[in-house]
Amino acid sequence: MQQADINKVRSSIHQQCGSKVMIQLDRGRNKVDVQEGVIQKAYPSVFTILVNDENEGNPPQLLSFSYTDVITRDIRMKLC
Repeated sequence: MQQADINKVRSSIHQQCGSKVMIQLDRGRNKVDVQEGVIQKAYPSVFTILVNDENEGNPPQLLSFSYTDVITRDIRMKLC
């Protein structure tokens, strides 16, 4: 993993702040969560996504991820 890769991911996510995304979280042991959320803020080391589970009646959650999670594919994101 190189610093240039992290900078590329960081700038891409920073440009997409406020956009709606579909995220796929790898929870290990063949467990995958698929959720829809909005990219809230991008910080130097992490970014946050606000996930709203209206169907299940849960309150909105603010999830944070590092840019290396995207590179290592622990989280996969797609714009909606």
